[in-house]
Amino acid sequence: MPAQAYAGKECVCQLRKGICDQSCVQGMLDTPFYIACLRLSGRRCVVVGGGDVGLEKVEGLLACDGEVTLIAPDAIEPLAQLAREGSIRWERREYAGAADLEGVFMVIAATGDTDVNVAVFDDAERRAMLVNVVDVPPLCNFILPAIIRTGPLAIAISTAGASPALAKRIRDEIAGEYGEPYARLALLLNEVRGWAKATLPTYQDRKAFFESIVNGEPDPVELLRRRDEAAVRDLIAAARQSYQPV
Repeated sequence: MPAQAYAGKECVCQLRKGICDQSCVQGMLDTPFYIACLRLSGRRCVVVGGGDVGLEKVEGLLACDGEVTLIAPDAIEPLAQLAREGSIRWERREYAGAADLEGVFMVIAATGDTDVNVAVFDDAERRAMLVNVVDVPPLCNFILPAIIRTGPLAIAISTAGASPALAKRIRDEIAGEYGEPYARLALLLNEVRGWAKATLPTYQDRKAFFESIVNGEPDPVELLRRRDEAAVRDLIAAARQSYQPV
């Protein structure tokens, strides 16, 4: 249920105002979010809710190698298939409370039941763990941006929870601009990170080295758009030569 649907009803957010006046929603817009990329590989993540939104969240966690448990009495067929093939664990029941979060790194509530969503948030907050209640920013201690992924390149767009639809539009508009050539350049630059760390003595030296390639002439991105990877490797080799110790 979106946050706006709580207006005039009993307050369920951390402000505990009695009757919801939507002040928490405005507070979210005024909150500066600390942007971080989480390593989920091997970490236990729980999604509560077996519908379309639950599927979207499960797929996002699997894409980052999370160890996913779905809690839902029923689930749509794509989720059931993920469970049958062993990609996720499916607990076919209602959310049972705090015990379901034992040893869990992150939980996402994606149900249409307000009471369940609030319970998930409260249980997670008491454990100081990551929790997101879909479409209810005040019941989240982290929000999920719209993501563009191409190889190692990931670009996140956030509206601080104000409009996920707008974030997705921005994502779609820039996806074509920052795609495969940028991802390929990231991989080529990663190949020389070890050399740079071992050879260039300071952070500023390493920064200047990589910026001389990324912002140099000819433009490595344009070269990769023309599929001239050899020319980019030549640029990197020339930059290495110029930064060799005297």
